[in-house]
Amino acid sequence: MKKLLLPFCLLFVSLNSQAQVAQNITLYSSWNDTLVPAEPVYQIRYNSVWGWKNTVQNKEYAILGASSGTYFIDVTNPSAPVKCDFVPGRRSNCIWREFKTFSHYAYLVSDDSPPNSLQIVDLNYLPDSVHVVYDSNQLFQNSHTVFIDGHYLYCGYNRTLTNTYSMAVYDLAPNPELPVFVRGLNSDDPSINLVHDMFVRNDTVYASCGYQGLYVYKFTGSNFVSLGSLTSYPSNGYNHSSTMAPGSNKMVFCDEVPTGLPVKVIDVSTPSNVVFKSTFSSGSTATPHNPYMVGEHVVIAYYQDGLQIFDVSNPLNVTRSGYYDTSPSNCPTCPNPNYSGCWGAYVDLPSGIILASDMQNGLFILDAGAALGISKTTLETDAFSVYPNPVKDQLNVKIKAGGGSALQVTICDLNGKSILTEQEFSTLNTGQYSISTSALSSGLYLLKVSQVDKIYYSKFSKL
Repeated sequence: MKKLLLPFCLLFVSLNSQAQVAQNITLYSSWNDTLVPAEPVYQIRYNSVWGWKNTVQNKEYAILGASSGTYFIDVTNPSAPVKCDFVPGRRSNCIWREFKTFSHYAYLVSDDSPPNSLQIVDLNYLPDSVHVVYDSNQLFQNSHTVFIDGHYLYCGYNRTLTNTYSMAVYDLAPNPELPVFVRGLNSDDPSINLVHDMFVRNDTVYASCGYQGLYVYKFTGSNFVSLGSLTSYPSNGYNHSSTMAPGSNKMVFCDEVPTGLPVKVIDVSTPSNVVFKSTFSSGSTATPHNPYMVGEHVVIAYYQDGLQIFDVSNPLNVTRSGYYDTSPSNCPTCPNPNYSGCWGAYVDLPSGIILASDMQNGLFILDAGAALGISKTTLETDAFSVYPNPVKDQLNVKIKAGGGSALQVTICDLNGKSILTEQEFSTLNTGQYSISTSALSSGLYLLKVSQVDKIYYSKFSKL
């Protein structure tokens, strides 16, 4: 969203009885703590959502932001979510909270006015609890958004006690519990007022800079190098956030203000010459907020229109393949109903479930396999695990393969280029396979394991 008390009683709500509007997406369950207070500006109770998997325990978790703090919820059984812990923020009545994870750490930020802080949480103790290992404003006190690429933490509109950065980068490699400031974008491009959000792939930063447009930079590890920009395009507004699928140069981004603008598709194959391709929308006056890619589908948290999924394989003929309205009533009692509904989503849990956060109604756990064209057999949580993640020298793949079926393991970079393909191997029941990653450079990779008619995917990062 653009910048314009610990509860003891929990209510688990299944909304199957309500008049939900959906296509090709079904509800496993929803979770809503009725004691979460609504902040006074927009009546927002919840904001962003993220996900994390403990590969050792084979458990999946949702990280859900609320006006008063952050919830950690076990969603391993998507039909019966369980609250594990709650970390209160430095202040209540927060509109903005954002999260990202690195190894077994979660980084929690907020853009609301002080008192505020960076919070770092160790997730290794779940499902019992989480441990706060850092909670201070000494490194910085505010950040609108965060993104992690490799071992770098990118912070949009980042404010310390003494400085304001349109975007700042911190290094997590020396000590994930104490990030080290590396560089502010202001030092290399002082013309940018703020970076509202960013998508980063292999140190190439696609920065959504509000009314200034979309800017592309290369972060070298010591400074930002300008590669290109897109400052004028059809139906342009406040450039809010963007996404791109692994192996693709097709980017999808959303403009948040004014309300009701369409989603854009661009080609960033040549950053110095970004090419506009098309626009598309949900067909209503609702505003697209945050997009996420799953293959050739874009999953969009679409405010009043809930979660929307589109097939963007052909940018000139984008089609909607599914939707789930998390707030059919559109919150008529909210001060500004245009800023109600679905805030964010998380699409990268190995089980394939999708997490969606609704600003008034909490967490929704969804099955979008039909909308994404994904077979349920590809989404067996207990059939496939990859660890450790991040990895240093050896990546372990554990897969349950029956009947002696052959498996093939391929590692690709995020441009889809095959870096390593292991010879096929067979296993009768439960097999574990180890891959040497010592020759890989630091960064994010995609692991693909093929087994007859099943394909398993997992992202992993190399330290």
